[in-house]
Amino acid sequence: MGVSMGDLWQRKWWLSAPLLPRRLGQFTARGCFRIENDRARGRFWPLQLAGTRCSLFAMWQGGRMDTRFQAALQVQQQACAKLGSPFMVALMAALGAVWPVTGALGKVVQDWPGAIGPSGASLPLRIAAGLHALVRQGAAPDLAQVYPPHPVDEARLAGAVARALTFHDTALCAWIMQPPQTNEVGRSVVLLAAAAAVTARFGLPLRLSELGASAGLNLWFDRYALRVGEGSWGDAGSTVQLQPAWKGRLPPQRDIRVADRRGVDLAPIDPKGDADRLIAFVWPDQKARLARLQAAIGLAESGTVDRGDAGDWLEERLATRWAGQAHVVYHTVAHQYFPDQTKAQIARAMAKAGAQATRDAPLVWLGMEADGAGEGAGLTMQVWPGGPLRRLGRAQFHGEWVQWQTG
Repeated sequence: MGVSMGDLWQRKWWLSAPLLPRRLGQFTARGCFRIENDRARGRFWPLQLAGTRCSLFAMWQGGRMDTRFQAALQVQQQACAKLGSPFMVALMAALGAVWPVTGALGKVVQDWPGAIGPSGASLPLRIAAGLHALVRQGAAPDLAQVYPPHPVDEARLAGAVARALTFHDTALCAWIMQPPQTNEVGRSVVLLAAAAAVTARFGLPLRLSELGASAGLNLWFDRYALRVGEGSWGDAGSTVQLQPAWKGRLPPQRDIRVADRRGVDLAPIDPKGDADRLIAFVWPDQKARLARLQAAIGLAESGTVDRGDAGDWLEERLATRWAGQAHVVYHTVAHQYFPDQTKAQIARAMAKAGAQATRDAPLVWLGMEADGAGEGAGLTMQVWPGGPLRRLGRAQFHGEWVQWQTG
C-alpha cells in the first residue's frame, strides 16, 4: 500500500485506532516512512526515511500521540538549528520519528512533571546526551556509524536511534534522571566581562559562589582568556581562548583576582574523574566546543563543588561576611532547573545578605539565563550596596556572541 506522509497528516489517521488497518505493511511512497507493524510491542516502528521533506513528528505511537514530548523536540530542534548543529537537528527529528512511548523510557518522559523542553527539564537534551555516551563507550556500534564524523543519513539515523532506545532502555532511563551537565565553558565570556566590571567598581579580590556548578569549570574563568579585538581579559596565555562576536561597549581592562571559589550542585561532577559525562553533553558535530571543554578540564581542579541544594548551601555561604572581598554569586543556564522553593530561598538569602553588605564587603548577584525576551540568554546583575537589578545585555547560550550594554 503506498501512502504519502502528507496524506497521513491531512487525514490524521493516527488519531483514531479503528481507522488503522490491522496490518500496515510498508509505506513506500517517495518522501515517507517505511513502517512495520509490531503488534507484540503495540507500536509501529519507522524503519526508513526516504526523503527529507516529510514531517518527522507525526507518527502512530501505540494508540496515542505524546504531543508534549513532540513539542519539546520541535523547540529543541529549532534551538539546535540556531546554535549551528545540523546533526542535532537531524537527531531531534529522528527521536520524534521513532519515539517508543510503550517502553520504560517513554513512560518516564510521559509522566515527567512540569516543563520538559529547553525552558524546563530539557529531556530531549538528556536523551541525546545518553545516546552520545553510548556511542563514546562503544556500546552502540551501529549508532556510531551514523554519528559524526560520518555524514548525516536520516534513514539510517532513525533506524539506529530506534534500536538504541529499545536495547538500552534501562541505561537511558537512569541517564535522564540527572539534569544536563553541559558546564559550557563558553559562558565564561560573560563571567570575565562581569568580573572586570565588579573589579573596576570596588577594586577588591573576588569571592566566587556558583549555583548549579556541575564540574565547576566556570569557577576557573580567571584562568581563561577573553579576547575581543585587541583587548584581552583573564589569562592571555591560557589554553582556553574565548573569542566571541562582541557588540556594544567593552568591559574595563582590569586584573581579576580571585580570593576564594566554591560551587554547589545536586550531582557534582569531578572534572578529572568523570569527564566523559561532560563530553556526552557536547553536541557531536561541534568540534570546537569539545576542544574547548577538554582544555578547560585540564585547567580545572577537583574538590571545589559541594553536593547539596543551592538554597541551603547559599544561606550557609552567605552567613559570614568577608571584609575586603567582593562576593559574586552567579549561575549560568542553571536557575531554570531549580525548584520554585529553592528559587525563593535563594532570593530571600540574597536580599538578607544584601541588606548587610558594605562598600568593603559588597555582594553581587549575576545571572545568565533564558528569559524568553529575545535571542540567547538575558544577562542580569544586582549589586549591594547599590541600585536595582541591571540588565547587562544578552549572550548566545554557548558564548558565541555577546551584546553588552554596560562598560
